[in-house]
Amino acid sequence: MITVTVKDKKISMSGHACRKDSSGIDRACAAVSALTCNLINSLRDLTGDRIRADTGSGMMVIEWENLSDGGKLLIDSWFLGLTDINREYNCIEFR
Repeated sequence: MITVTVKDKKISMSGHACRKDSSGIDRACAAVSALTCNLINSLRDLTGDRIRADTGSGMMVIEWENLSDGGKLLIDSWFLGLTDINREYNCIEFR
């Protein structure tokens, strides 16, 4: 199970989807990872927002002081993507 915690100035995520198919690929985990990497890169490259991101196997933390409207939109888009993945795979706990 992936646990996602969204706070006022921080997002943290930990765990794994544990939804490997017969080929051994965990598509849910790969999708969550891709969306999250894209969020970090987009916040850094497409906004003037200053973020601190820490990533590792089964974990991610993004922190900020102030987010632009564009940064908030990117986070909302990321969250929508995660909820769609969760509808399909039931692998994310939101806190």
